Amino acid sequence: MMNYPNDLRYSKEHQWIRVEGNRGKVGITDYAQSSLGDIIFVELPQEGDELKKDDALGIVESAKSSSDVYCPVSGKVIAVNEELLDSPQLINEDPYGRGWMIEIELSDPSELDDLMEAAEYRAMVEEEKGD
Repeated sequence: MMNYPNDLRYSKEHQWIRVEGNRGKVGITDYAQSSLGDIIFVELPQEGDELKKDDALGIVESAKSSSDVYCPVSGKVIAVNEELLDSPQLINEDPYGRGWMIEIELSDPSELDDLMEAAEYRAMVEEEKGD
């Protein structure tokens, strides 16, 4: 059963952001990690990098494929989950918890309005899967 936490916002590219104040943690969704299969490698940006909405922030690689991960909002990278470099499988095990990828300081919080709520994202995924 796919998990769609209600406290997150979702992008069409299957990224999520959990916002607290003017910062947010970003990762890939449960659906994205299950589609990829076992994640074996992660490439992440550097702390201090400035990212624009929809910029590639990194790469996740599985035995099946390699996928860019896109930033759902613009801002400055203020933290990177270094744990993923040694343990990329955390994204499979806990995509909304220990599997977070970056923390970003939002430069334009209004961009959050372009992202989906959990119910909208769930509907999009079910349509994509053809359920």
